[in-house]
Amino acid sequence: MRPVAVFGAISQYVRNVIPVCLMSLLTSYTAAQDVTRGHDPAPILPKQTHTQYVPITPEGRLKWFVRSTVGLQSLLVAGPISAGWSTAVNTPSEYGPHWEGFGQRYGMRLTGVSTGNAMEASVGALWGEDPRYFRTEGQPFKKRVVNVIDQTFRAYRRDGQLHFAYARMAGNVGNNILSDTWRVPSATDWQSTVERILAGIGGKAAGNATYEFFPDVMRLLRGKHNSQP
Repeated sequence: MRPVAVFGAISQYVRNVIPVCLMSLLTSYTAAQDVTRGHDPAPILPKQTHTQYVPITPEGRLKWFVRSTVGLQSLLVAGPISAGWSTAVNTPSEYGPHWEGFGQRYGMRLTGVSTGNAMEASVGALWGEDPRYFRTEGQPFKKRVVNVIDQTFRAYRRDGQLHFAYARMAGNVGNNILSDTWRVPSATDWQSTVERILAGIGGKAAGNATYEFFPDVMRLLRGKHNSQP
Protein backbone atom coordinates (compact mmCIF):
# COMPACT_ATOMS: atom_id res chain seq x y z
CA MET A 1 0.00 0.00 0.00
CA ARG A 2 1.41 3.39 -1.01
CA PRO A 3 1.82 6.20 1.55
CA VAL A 4 -0.94 8.18 -0.19
CA ALA A 5 -3.34 5.28 0.28
CA VAL A 6 -2.29 4.92 3.92
CA PHE A 7 -2.91 8.57 4.70
CA GLY A 8 -6.16 8.45 2.75
CA ALA A 9 -7.36 5.58 4.92
CA ILE A 10 -6.30 7.41 8.08
CA SER A 11 -8.09 10.55 6.93
CA GLN A 12 -11.25 8.57 6.25
CA TYR A 13 -10.98 6.99 9.69
CA VAL A 14 -10.62 10.36 11.41
CA ARG A 15 -13.67 11.71 9.58
CA ASN A 16 -15.91 8.70 10.14
CA VAL A 17 -14.87 6.84 13.29
CA ILE A 18 -13.61 9.44 15.76
CA PRO A 19 -16.73 11.68 15.58
CA VAL A 20 -18.97 8.71 16.37
CA CYS A 21 -16.81 7.70 19.34
CA LEU A 22 -16.68 11.26 20.63
CA MET A 23 -20.44 11.70 20.29
CA SER A 24 -20.97 8.52 22.27
CA LEU A 25 -18.46 9.72 24.84
CA LEU A 26 -20.04 13.16 25.21
CA THR A 27 -23.56 11.80 25.66
CA SER A 28 -22.75 8.73 27.71
CA TYR A 29 -24.11 8.45 31.20
CA THR A 30 -25.12 12.10 31.60
CA ALA A 31 -27.87 11.03 33.96
CA ALA A 32 -25.61 8.94 36.17
CA GLN A 33 -27.37 8.61 39.51
CA ASP A 34 -24.21 8.01 41.52
CA VAL A 35 -22.22 10.92 40.11
CA THR A 36 -21.88 14.45 41.40
CA ARG A 37 -21.58 16.57 38.25
CA GLY A 38 -18.73 19.00 38.04
CA HIS A 39 -16.60 17.14 40.58
CA ASP A 40 -13.75 15.17 39.09
CA PRO A 41 -11.14 14.44 41.75
CA ALA A 42 -7.51 13.94 40.86
CA PRO A 43 -6.72 10.27 40.13
CA ILE A 44 -5.07 9.57 43.46
CA LEU A 45 -6.32 6.73 45.62
CA PRO A 46 -6.84 8.05 49.17
CA LYS A 47 -4.42 6.77 51.79
CA GLN A 48 -7.32 6.33 54.23
CA THR A 49 -9.44 3.35 53.29
CA HIS A 50 -12.55 4.96 54.76
CA THR A 51 -12.43 7.81 52.24
CA GLN A 52 -15.35 7.38 49.84
CA TYR A 53 -14.59 6.76 46.19
CA VAL A 54 -16.17 9.35 43.89
CA PRO A 55 -17.11 7.98 40.43
CA ILE A 56 -15.87 9.73 37.34
CA THR A 57 -18.20 12.26 35.73
CA PRO A 58 -19.04 12.49 32.01
CA GLU A 59 -16.84 15.59 31.86
CA GLY A 60 -14.11 13.59 33.56
CA ARG A 61 -14.36 10.89 30.91
CA LEU A 62 -13.91 13.43 28.15
CA LYS A 63 -10.99 15.00 30.01
CA TRP A 64 -9.38 11.57 30.43
CA PHE A 65 -9.84 10.81 26.71
CA VAL A 66 -8.22 14.07 25.63
CA ARG A 67 -5.31 13.80 28.08
CA SER A 68 -4.64 10.13 27.32
CA THR A 69 -4.80 10.67 23.57
CA VAL A 70 -3.14 14.03 22.93
CA GLY A 71 -1.56 14.77 26.31
CA LEU A 72 2.15 15.43 26.70
CA GLN A 73 2.94 11.86 27.77
CA SER A 74 1.22 10.45 24.68
CA LEU A 75 2.49 12.95 22.13
CA LEU A 76 5.99 13.65 23.42
CA VAL A 77 7.00 10.45 25.22
CA ALA A 78 5.08 7.30 24.28
CA GLY A 79 4.53 8.31 20.65
CA PRO A 80 8.15 9.13 19.77
CA ILE A 81 9.46 6.08 21.66
CA SER A 82 7.08 3.72 19.88
CA ALA A 83 7.59 5.23 16.42
CA GLY A 84 11.34 5.59 16.97
CA TRP A 85 11.81 1.97 17.94
CA SER A 86 9.71 0.71 15.03
CA THR A 87 11.69 2.95 12.66
CA ALA A 88 14.99 1.72 14.04
CA VAL A 89 14.04 -1.94 13.41
CA ASN A 90 12.13 -0.96 10.24
CA THR A 91 8.80 -2.57 11.03
CA PRO A 92 6.59 -2.57 9.09
CA SER A 93 9.10 -2.50 6.27
CA GLU A 94 6.75 -0.67 3.88
CA TYR A 95 7.34 2.58 5.75
CA GLY A 96 11.14 2.46 5.56
CA PRO A 97 13.86 3.42 8.09
CA HIS A 98 13.70 7.19 7.58
CA TRP A 99 11.90 10.29 8.88
CA GLU A 100 8.94 9.82 6.55
CA GLY A 101 8.53 6.30 7.92
CA PHE A 102 8.79 7.67 11.46
CA GLY A 103 5.96 10.10 10.74
CA GLN A 104 3.77 7.38 9.27
CA ARG A 105 4.34 5.10 12.26
CA TYR A 106 3.68 7.98 14.66
CA GLY A 107 0.40 8.79 12.93
CA MET A 108 -0.63 5.15 12.78
CA ARG A 109 -0.08 4.76 16.52
CA LEU A 110 -2.12 7.88 17.22
CA THR A 111 -5.12 6.56 15.29
CA GLY A 112 -4.99 3.30 17.26
CA VAL A 113 -4.62 5.05 20.61
CA SER A 114 -7.49 7.43 19.89
CA THR A 115 -9.77 4.55 18.87
CA GLY A 116 -8.91 2.44 21.91
CA ASN A 117 -9.30 5.33 24.35
CA ALA A 118 -12.62 6.38 22.85
CA MET A 119 -13.93 2.82 23.10
CA GLU A 120 -12.73 2.43 26.69
CA ALA A 121 -14.25 5.71 27.86
CA SER A 122 -17.58 5.40 26.04
CA VAL A 123 -18.27 1.68 26.39
CA GLY A 124 -17.11 1.67 30.01
CA ALA A 125 -19.69 4.33 30.85
CA LEU A 126 -22.43 1.72 30.34
CA TRP A 127 -21.45 -0.04 33.58
CA GLY A 128 -19.46 2.69 35.28
CA GLU A 129 -15.93 1.48 34.53
CA ASP A 130 -13.47 4.22 35.53
CA PRO A 131 -10.60 4.56 33.02
CA ARG A 132 -8.40 6.60 35.36
CA TYR A 133 -5.35 5.28 37.16
CA PHE A 134 -5.33 5.68 40.95
CA ARG A 135 -2.01 6.06 42.72
CA THR A 136 -1.13 4.47 46.06
CA GLU A 137 1.22 7.14 47.33
CA GLY A 138 2.57 6.44 50.79
CA GLN A 139 2.31 2.66 50.49
CA PRO A 140 5.32 0.28 50.46
CA PHE A 141 7.10 -0.01 47.13
CA LYS A 142 6.04 -3.63 46.59
CA LYS A 143 2.38 -2.75 47.08
CA ARG A 144 2.71 0.12 44.64
CA VAL A 145 4.18 -2.21 42.01
CA VAL A 146 1.31 -4.64 42.60
CA ASN A 147 -1.10 -1.73 42.18
CA VAL A 148 0.49 -0.85 38.82
CA ILE A 149 -0.01 -4.39 37.56
CA ASP A 150 -3.44 -4.76 39.13
CA GLN A 151 -4.85 -1.63 37.49
CA THR A 152 -3.53 -2.76 34.15
CA PHE A 153 -6.21 -5.45 34.13
CA ARG A 154 -8.79 -4.07 36.57
CA ALA A 155 -10.59 -0.75 37.02
CA TYR A 156 -12.79 0.89 39.63
CA ARG A 157 -16.56 1.04 39.23
CA ARG A 158 -19.27 3.03 40.97
CA ASP A 159 -19.27 0.62 43.92
CA GLY A 160 -15.70 1.69 44.71
CA GLN A 161 -14.33 -1.79 44.03
CA LEU A 162 -11.89 -3.05 41.42
CA HIS A 163 -13.37 -5.23 38.69
CA PHE A 164 -11.98 -6.71 35.50
CA ALA A 165 -11.54 -3.86 32.98
CA TYR A 166 -13.77 -5.17 30.19
CA ALA A 167 -13.99 -1.83 28.36
CA ARG A 168 -10.22 -1.34 28.51
CA MET A 169 -9.56 -4.77 27.05
CA ALA A 170 -12.29 -4.29 24.46
CA GLY A 171 -10.71 -1.00 23.43
CA ASN A 172 -7.27 -2.60 23.12
CA VAL A 173 -8.46 -5.60 21.13
CA GLY A 174 -11.03 -3.65 19.12
CA ASN A 175 -8.71 -0.88 17.98
CA ASN A 176 -6.02 -3.34 16.89
CA ILE A 177 -8.48 -5.41 14.88
CA LEU A 178 -10.18 -2.35 13.39
CA SER A 179 -6.88 -0.74 12.44
CA ASP A 180 -6.05 -3.75 10.27
CA THR A 181 -8.39 -2.20 7.69
CA TRP A 182 -5.99 0.70 7.06
CA ARG A 183 -2.59 -0.76 7.99
CA VAL A 184 -0.02 -1.89 5.43
CA PRO A 185 -0.35 -5.58 4.38
CA SER A 186 2.60 -6.91 6.38
CA ALA A 187 1.02 -5.62 9.62
CA THR A 188 -2.42 -7.15 9.17
CA ASP A 189 -1.75 -10.85 9.75
CA TRP A 190 -3.02 -12.39 12.97
CA GLN A 191 0.45 -12.65 14.51
CA SER A 192 1.02 -8.91 14.10
CA THR A 193 -2.43 -8.15 15.51
CA VAL A 194 -1.81 -10.31 18.58
CA GLU A 195 1.60 -8.71 19.08
CA ARG A 196 0.02 -5.24 19.05
CA ILE A 197 -2.61 -6.35 21.56
CA LEU A 198 0.07 -7.67 23.91
CA ALA A 199 2.12 -4.51 23.35
CA GLY A 200 -0.97 -2.48 24.28
CA ILE A 201 -1.20 -4.30 27.60
CA GLY A 202 2.48 -3.69 28.22
CA GLY A 203 2.12 -0.05 27.28
CA LYS A 204 -0.74 0.33 29.75
CA ALA A 205 1.39 -1.13 32.52
CA ALA A 206 4.26 1.21 31.61
CA GLY A 207 1.90 4.18 31.64
CA ASN A 208 0.57 3.15 35.05
CA ALA A 209 4.11 2.93 36.38
CA THR A 210 4.81 6.43 35.09
CA TYR A 211 1.72 7.84 36.82
CA GLU A 212 2.59 5.97 40.02
CA PHE A 213 6.26 6.87 40.40
CA PHE A 214 7.06 9.88 38.22
CA PRO A 215 5.70 12.45 40.73
CA ASP A 216 7.95 10.92 43.39
CA VAL A 217 10.98 11.07 41.09
CA MET A 218 10.30 14.72 40.28
CA ARG A 219 9.82 15.58 43.95
CA LEU A 220 13.12 13.86 44.77
CA LEU A 221 14.95 15.74 42.02
CA ARG A 222 13.50 19.06 43.14
CA GLY A 223 14.55 18.29 46.70
CA LYS A 224 18.12 17.58 45.65
CA HIS A 225 18.19 20.74 43.56
CA ASN A 226 16.90 22.89 46.42
CA SER A 227 19.37 21.39 48.87
CA GLN A 228 22.37 22.37 46.77
CA PRO A 229 24.27 25.45 48.03
